[in-house]
Amino acid sequence: MSQVQVHNALKSSKLAFCVERLRPCDICLLITRIPLIFCLITSIALLLYSGFSTQSRAIRFNLPNPKPVSLSPDRTPTNISHILFGIGGAASTWHHRAHYTNLWWDPNKTRGYAWLDEKLGRNTGSENITLPENKLPYKVSDSGWTRFRYSSSRPAVRIARIIWDSFKLNLPNVRWFVMGDDDTVFFTDNLVSVLRKYDHNQMWYIGCNSESVEQNLMHAYDMAFGGGGFAVSYPLAEKLVNALDGCLERYYYFYGSDQRIWACISEIGVTLTRERGFHQLDIRGDPYGLLAAHPMAPLVSLHHLDYLNSVFPNLTQIESLETLIQAYRIDPNRILQQSFGYDHKRRWCISISWGYTIQIYPFLLSANNLAMPLQTFNTWRTSSNGPFVFNTRPVSPDPCQNPVVYFFHRAEKVGKTGTRTTYIRSVPKFGHCNKGEHANALTIKRIIVSSMQMDAEYWHKAAQRQCFEILDGGSIRGGILRIRIRKCRPREIMAV
Repeated sequence: MSQVQVHNALKSSKLAFCVERLRPCDICLLITRIPLIFCLITSIALLLYSGFSTQSRAIRFNLPNPKPVSLSPDRTPTNISHILFGIGGAASTWHHRAHYTNLWWDPNKTRGYAWLDEKLGRNTGSENITLPENKLPYKVSDSGWTRFRYSSSRPAVRIARIIWDSFKLNLPNVRWFVMGDDDTVFFTDNLVSVLRKYDHNQMWYIGCNSESVEQNLMHAYDMAFGGGGFAVSYPLAEKLVNALDGCLERYYYFYGSDQRIWACISEIGVTLTRERGFHQLDIRGDPYGLLAAHPMAPLVSLHHLDYLNSVFPNLTQIESLETLIQAYRIDPNRILQQSFGYDHKRRWCISISWGYTIQIYPFLLSANNLAMPLQTFNTWRTSSNGPFVFNTRPVSPDPCQNPVVYFFHRAEKVGKTGTRTTYIRSVPKFGHCNKGEHANALTIKRIIVSSMQMDAEYWHKAAQRQCFEILDGGSIRGGILRIRIRKCRPREIMAV
């Protein structure tokens, strides 16, 4: 064999030498025509090389490693077991907030933990009041959060790291990490409906911003406000937790945990996907107007409930939520969905917020006005008259220019897919008027609404507000008005 042939053979079989760890004498036999000094140098080099680890040889010479089996992404529909909740809380308020978490947490279905600042002691925080045990299990946050700088809210650093704490649990079959506060009420069936629209194998950051413009200006318009809750897909969470600690150092001057998370996700290059059913409720006063004209989106969460008037009159806030959840359990996807239409015979218009309230206007309003919330509330920070991120219409000082209001009373299933909800007239919410058509409207004591259960797939298509029709030829029998909600017909529009 010529010297050139030997050189080419050595070159082409370099990996084989690395793997088989050929002895220096073997090489000498192959290259008998190479001067002795070259053979010695080669032998010494190979002997030195043989001391390196197998892993180093593989990297240096690009040894072919066995590739892992390529598994197809799991395309089965997302369900509640794929969601891991990370709820921010504190030991000092834990038992008090149990009233809220117990409304929605199901130990047999939901997965996750509340993350507290310290282990709970025997003291419940009150000597005279028996406080409930919390269904939601808790863990103590990793102490690593104490090493970070902060501006004015040290707990915000700990709460921002809840996604790190949750991810490090390494629990199986997790597609989504959902963050929220311990006074946030989640509507988990609708949360699943929302997340099912998105491919969990991609990086998603899903939530909504504040209702009050002043809050968005102070923090960010494209930030998911944490009290209302937000969801992060597994691939994004994986990338986020690897960068989180350095990011928290860079943004130490931010106030809230949600703002820190938003800044870190922005560095990854992922933007917020808004889902309008996440409600921060950055408002003060009565949430009635907002809930009576809910946006066309499934209700996912409610926050700041301690700072608002009760959702239902003459009930506590917890009793109000329990009442709302009664309707929600009958038809989760329809809860708070608005339908409106016209009684052309009487020249009335009627607005239904399913499972919550019905408004009868004994006069005519355009569809865009009916879809616009009555401003029964003010801004969160300054209790100002606005602005908000949506249009509002004022409550008139004249009771005769305001609607007659009915509130949800009960719900029941009819057959396999039907529902029947009943609404009763409340005390005058916007003042009493007994003139003209208002007096005629007051003869209605009860409204019964029938409908079919709304399919979760409804939210995966282009949404269209549903229509309704007044039954019994529009007659009011025994003080009862009957209405049926249905899909709009092909050429049907909601016009005066």
